[in-house]
Amino acid sequence: MRNYTIRQVSAYDAQLLKGLAALTVDVVAGNASIGFMDDLNLEKASLFWADVFERVLAEKVVLLIATDDATGQVIGTVQLHVAQPDNQPHRADVAKMQVHSQARRLGIGEQLLLAIEVAAKKQGKHILVLDTVTGSPASFLYQKLGWIKVGDIPEYALFPDGDYCSTTYFYKKL
Repeated sequence: MRNYTIRQVSAYDAQLLKGLAALTVDVVAGNASIGFMDDLNLEKASLFWADVFERVLAEKVVLLIATDDATGQVIGTVQLHVAQPDNQPHRADVAKMQVHSQARRLGIGEQLLLAIEVAAKKQGKHILVLDTVTGSPASFLYQKLGWIKVGDIPEYALFPDGDYCSTTYFYKKL
């Protein structure tokens, strides 16, 4: 059993940025459709995470990470996009949930989702929205945790290898 800690990140940390970039490269190498193609490298992933840190510092994004207690390695993450239009102050988007390929099926994804719900409540949010690849392990996890399926959009995005993937939208009232 692997022990891990989930925590919120509220300040820029260069070492953490490197760990998040390595996590994203690992997840995309497994053909996860999270916005990147298979040419993703550490440099591109680092630029992405630098932008996320800017949004965290601007209080537009809540960032949670899971780290391995023994090694300190970043093994999971999820974001809550709290900056919404004026007519949606009660809503937030859950985004970019990732679990390292060597740390799956340990409950990390589930714990990240439960923790992001707590963070959302603290932000005064009571409706969460997310999307994921149709039929993916993540889609089954969301349903297990009470997320409501809204529908599927065929050929919505691409997998990193260039094949089309369908996307399923979910919501959850807290």
